[in-house]
Amino acid sequence: MGATASRESGKAGDFKTTKRENRIANATFLPMIISWIYAIFLPLQLGTIWLYSGLIICVIGMLFTIGAVLNFVTSPKDEVITTGLYRFTRNPVYIGLILMQIGLGIACSSWLYVIITAFLVILLNANAPVEERYCLYRFGDDYRKYKNNTPRWIGIAKSKKS
Repeated sequence: MGATASRESGKAGDFKTTKRENRIANATFLPMIISWIYAIFLPLQLGTIWLYSGLIICVIGMLFTIGAVLNFVTSPKDEVITTGLYRFTRNPVYIGLILMQIGLGIACSSWLYVIITAFLVILLNANAPVEERYCLYRFGDDYRKYKNNTPRWIGIAKSKKS
């Protein structure tokens, strides 16, 4: 997001993030890159339940991510997205990414991969409030209402803070 954020139809120029928030946002890519490079060297556990169950979870994550991205790009840029997967979670892309990572870790039977994914989850969870603050800044009460009615993560109680 950087020090100053703006979008096509949003307010420009005066949304600020802290240095800590910028470091967290930038660090989020590190576990993804490390895990993808690491996965190149991991042998798939052919013919095992680990491979098939991991691939199923990974494909579900891919479909989840694709659905969320399609919903995002086809929605009006000046409105809060409250349809599709965004009805169930404020972070469907994050959930899809996490499912893909977990699936790959299981498919490769790698605890290290799953541990790297756990770090990714921690960083994504730390980054989500910054994105939500930006959405509150950009969309105001419409986003506040959405935030109060939709959980950040599927299955986790809805936030009642504004």
